[in-house]
Amino acid sequence: MPAGPLVIDVIIPAFNEERSIGLVIDELPRHLIREVIVCDNNSTDRTAQVGADAGATVVRENRPGYGSACLRGMSHIATRPAAEQPDVVVFIDGDHSDYPGQLPELLAPIERFGYDLVIGSRALGKAERGSMTFPQIFGNWLATNLIRVFYGYEFTDLGPFRAIRYPALVALRMEDPDFGWTVEMQVRAAKAGLKCTEVPVGYRRRIGVSKISGTVRGTVLAGHKILWTIFKLIRS
Repeated sequence: MPAGPLVIDVIIPAFNEERSIGLVIDELPRHLIREVIVCDNNSTDRTAQVGADAGATVVRENRPGYGSACLRGMSHIATRPAAEQPDVVVFIDGDHSDYPGQLPELLAPIERFGYDLVIGSRALGKAERGSMTFPQIFGNWLATNLIRVFYGYEFTDLGPFRAIRYPALVALRMEDPDFGWTVEMQVRAAKAGLKCTEVPVGYRRRIGVSKISGTVRGTVLAGHKILWTIFKLIRS
């Protein structure tokens, strides 16, 4: 890792999160961060305005999908000159379910021990009762066990709060536009032999209704996409 403080950029995918996005930005330890990028995924509310008022750079992605929003944030970062690229990119959801103040805990394994990817594990941390549905818990268990069986990587969660070295992120060639984004990153990291670890993080009930786990259709589609992504990458 380069000498001196790490250059950190934070990407927040957000769809109709006007009630929560300002809280997420305000609770981030801003002294550690160069730029907070809110990726407004075609919101119909004031998400973009609230994010901008809180001091974030707001970029818009009209193509629907969690992964599409994350990819838009990455493309924004990529427009910087090579000398101004970040050392680490952090992803965190815009619904206030994660604890932004735990960012230093995610960065510590990268700073101290040279890890490439750090996942904030809700399974290892303390999740508020009702913050995760049974399908989410089972889906995470099944997906992480498949990764362990096929690649020998011991993940416990597909948590959205994660930090990754920017060169490693670029090399993964991420492409999933929706529900498969988090598991795609972990499977590609395992296939690439990246140095990965997890740290315990807290998790609370989100503000508003989840676009994925909040509906039966969203839950089924997300579970199918996660499994499809794993087996697609295994075959490739």
